[in-house]
Amino acid sequence: MASVFEYAPAPESRSVVDIAPSYGLFIDGEFTEAADGKVFKSISPSTEEVLSEVAQAGAEDVDRAVKAARKAFEKWSALPGSERAKYLFRIARIIQERSRELAVLETLDNGKPIKETRDTDLPLVAAHFFYYAGWADKLDHAGFGRRTTNGHSGANPRPLGVAGQVIPWNFPLLMLAWKIAPALATGNTVVLKPAETTPLSALFFADICRQAGLPKGVVNILPGYGDTGAALVAHEDVNKVAFTGSTAVGKEIARTVAGTRKKLTLELGGKGANIVFDDAPIDQAVEGIVTGIFFNQGQVCCAGSRLLVQESIQDELLDSLKRRLSTLRLGDPLDKNTDIGAINSAEQLARITALTEQGEAEGAERWSPACELPSSGYWFAPTLFTNVTQAHTVARDEIFGPVLSVLSFRTPDEAVAKANNSQYGLSAGIWTEKGSRILAVANKLRAGVVWSNTFNKFDPTSPFGGYKESGFGREGGRHGLEAYLDV
Repeated sequence: MASVFEYAPAPESRSVVDIAPSYGLFIDGEFTEAADGKVFKSISPSTEEVLSEVAQAGAEDVDRAVKAARKAFEKWSALPGSERAKYLFRIARIIQERSRELAVLETLDNGKPIKETRDTDLPLVAAHFFYYAGWADKLDHAGFGRRTTNGHSGANPRPLGVAGQVIPWNFPLLMLAWKIAPALATGNTVVLKPAETTPLSALFFADICRQAGLPKGVVNILPGYGDTGAALVAHEDVNKVAFTGSTAVGKEIARTVAGTRKKLTLELGGKGANIVFDDAPIDQAVEGIVTGIFFNQGQVCCAGSRLLVQESIQDELLDSLKRRLSTLRLGDPLDKNTDIGAINSAEQLARITALTEQGEAEGAERWSPACELPSSGYWFAPTLFTNVTQAHTVARDEIFGPVLSVLSFRTPDEAVAKANNSQYGLSAGIWTEKGSRILAVANKLRAGVVWSNTFNKFDPTSPFGGYKESGFGREGGRHGLEAYLDV
């Protein structure tokens, strides 16, 4: 007899987004072809269908875009903050009005479930523009530099000029908002390079800039590959570089800007520790563990990819976690019931596969729930590794996929030592009912963001960034303004 609770598919309509067969570069307020005529295809990772053909920016196009941004900077930076704020508020409202369209677009281009783009990404994108719009006319009161006798900051903050920004494919529109909103609020102009596998939402954002009446040249969008990003970072007329992505590329960028006057912020890889103590609420912790590593298929810099569980509750927690993983739905990202979407690209899937095979070869025990993978697209079943030591590759390297490594500990000091035993320092989570323990442990963790009894919660008012090989500088909050100001 069929179950009363048979699964009913609930696909989101694709018809809400109209994707053009081809897109140009967005330079000086207009869409234009690449100087050398090069194009590349943007592919949907869940079906492998070609979504659109996109112009590929070269060095000549980078130069054109930087010149446009430099020219626009004179007038944009001279505007009163209250005037710049009006444009940011307008952009935020248009994003809200077009949020359903943008959520479907992001899911098609990136592969992540529609419920994540709809309920997490887009509300946060709008919130970042609203938040920084509010700061645009208050920069003198942001508290940078020394305080004067009348209570004002003596720093006299000024915009830097042209910001070259390079963003990753895991949160295409959200990373764009993290970069562009504070840059514009502080009076800078922008040349942004989206990731080659997810250029479409940035190009739609270019259209939103036109819709909002943003002056020409203030925002320029250059799709392309790594060489496009390298040309942008190296351009002599760029004053500020902001990059989110891999640690290896971050190091390369740091070498490029060394010895120049460019200001640099880097948000790089992570291997976040999620620490569960024996007094933690198990069911709540399990939900947090699932959110920490399986949200966006684990393709998150701050993912809780290392689970540190107190020895006395390890068996109980793992049983509960395995039961929960067996209920996750993997499949069509446009289905509102889907929990696990597609991996972003064939290249990323190959990396995840190689690292998990290495984990098995090194003796860690691999487990996945029974899971039918679709025949087309890039898919990887949620995976758990037990019998892991700190020497295992899966406990050290960032896999950037739905793979969780489980280690145990006996005392809080051991938990802290294991959590900090990483070249990364982006995020951590603590699960316990004792507030005093949360504070004591959090203060010892070398991580930029520490969540307590939750995970992967973001807010535009809160700064985000890392230590060690996870980068430097902060995005979000008042701290996120300073990276775009000369104080």
